[in-house]
Amino acid sequence: MNRAPKLGRVLPASDTAGRVREGAVVAAAFVVCLLGGTVRVEDTLTVPPLAGWLLALVSCAVLPARRRRPLAVLAATTAAGVAAQPLGLVLSPPVIAPALVAAYAYACALGLPGERRAAGAAVLAAVALLAGSVPLDGNLSWRDASRMGSVAAAPLVAWLVGHAVRTRRAYLAAVEERARRAEESRELEARRRVAEERVRIARELHDLVAHQITLANAQATVAAHFFDSRPEQTRVSLRELVETTGHALDELRATVGLLRQTGDADTAAGEGPAPGLARLPDLLESFRRAGLEVAVRQRGRARALPPGVDLTAYRIVQEALTNVTKHAAGRGARVGLDWGGGLLTVTVADDGGAPGGPPALSDRPPGYGLIGMRERAAAVGGELTAGSRPEGGFLVTARLPLPPVRDVAADGEGTGRTPGATDGGRTA
Repeated sequence: MNRAPKLGRVLPASDTAGRVREGAVVAAAFVVCLLGGTVRVEDTLTVPPLAGWLLALVSCAVLPARRRRPLAVLAATTAAGVAAQPLGLVLSPPVIAPALVAAYAYACALGLPGERRAAGAAVLAAVALLAGSVPLDGNLSWRDASRMGSVAAAPLVAWLVGHAVRTRRAYLAAVEERARRAEESRELEARRRVAEERVRIARELHDLVAHQITLANAQATVAAHFFDSRPEQTRVSLRELVETTGHALDELRATVGLLRQTGDADTAAGEGPAPGLARLPDLLESFRRAGLEVAVRQRGRARALPPGVDLTAYRIVQEALTNVTKHAAGRGARVGLDWGGGLLTVTVADDGGAPGGPPALSDRPPGYGLIGMRERAAAVGGELTAGSRPEGGFLVTARLPLPPVRDVAADGEGTGRTPGATDGGRTA
C-alpha cells in the first residue's frame, strides 16, 4: 500500500515573511559590521581580520532577541562595539551597525511610558561608544575627533528614527481605532434609527387605523346583539359598519401612502394637515355611532396649540375612547379638557359598567395603547397616568405643557380649536 510522502509544515505567509525580513536585517548588519572591520587607521582597506569576523558574529548573534530583550541586546552590542579598539579594529559607525539596529528596535518596542528609559539607554550607549573610540595611544587628531563624534551620534540618530517610527505607528493605530469606533457608532445609530422608525410606524398605524377597526367590531357586536330583538337597530348598525370600514380603508390607504414618502415636504404637505382637537367632534360622533355615549367638559379658556401638542391631545383622546370601547363593560365615557396652570390636562373616564347594554370587547388581549399614549405625552414634555377609579371604571389623565401665548402667536402654526363651550361648558 503506497503512502503519500510526508510534507514539511507550511508556515503562514505572515510568519514566513517575518522570518525572511528578520534574516535580511541580521545579514545586512553582519555585512556592514564586517566591512567596517576592513578599515585601517591609515584609511586603507584590508581583508577582514579574524577579530573582525569574531566581532561581527558575536554582535549579530544576539540581534534576533532584540524584540524580546531589547535592553539586553542593546547592552551586548554596545559592549561589542567598545571592544573593537582593544581587538585592533577602528571603531567607526559601520562597526557598530548591530548596536544601531538594537537602539532602533528598543525605541520602536517601548510604549509611551518607557520613552524616557529608551532615551536614557541610547544616551548611555552613545557615551560608552564615545569613550571606547578614544585612541589608545593618546594621540587625538581632527580625523579621530570626527570619527568619535559620528560614533557617539549614531545611536542617538538610530533612537530618533525608531522613536519617529513608533510615533507614526501609534498615530496610525489611533486613526484606525477611531475609524473602527466611528463605524460601530454609525451602525449603532443606524440600528437605533431603524428601531425608532419601526416604533413610529407601529404607533401611526395603531393610532390611525386601530380605533376604526375597534369601532367596526363594536358595531358588528351591536348588530349581532340586536339581530333578533331589534331588526331596525341591526340595519342601522350594519349601515354604520359599512361606513366605518370604508373610513378605515381610506385611512389605511392614506397612512401607507404617508409612510412611503421619502421626506419630500411638498408632497407630504399635500396629504392634508395632521388631526387635532379641531376634529374632536367628528371623532366623538364616530364613537357615538358605535353605541358609546360620550360627554365633553372643558374648563378654562381654549387657545391655539402647537401642532405636536395638538396631535398628541387628539391621539390620547382617540386611543382612550378606543380602549373604553374595547375593554369597558359600560357604554358611557367622559372627556375633560382643562386649560389651566400652563398645562392642557386631558382626562378620559368611563362609567365603570351599566347592565343591559351590548357586551363589551373585554375578551380582547391588551395591546400597546397605554404605551403609545405615554410615549406621545413624553415626546412633547408631558406625562400620562392611567388606572382604575375608586368609584369604578378607568381614568386616563394626560398633562401636556402649553407654551406661552406669544410663542404660539409668533409661530402662527397653532391648530387646536376645541369644540364646546368654555369655562365649564358641557356638550353631550
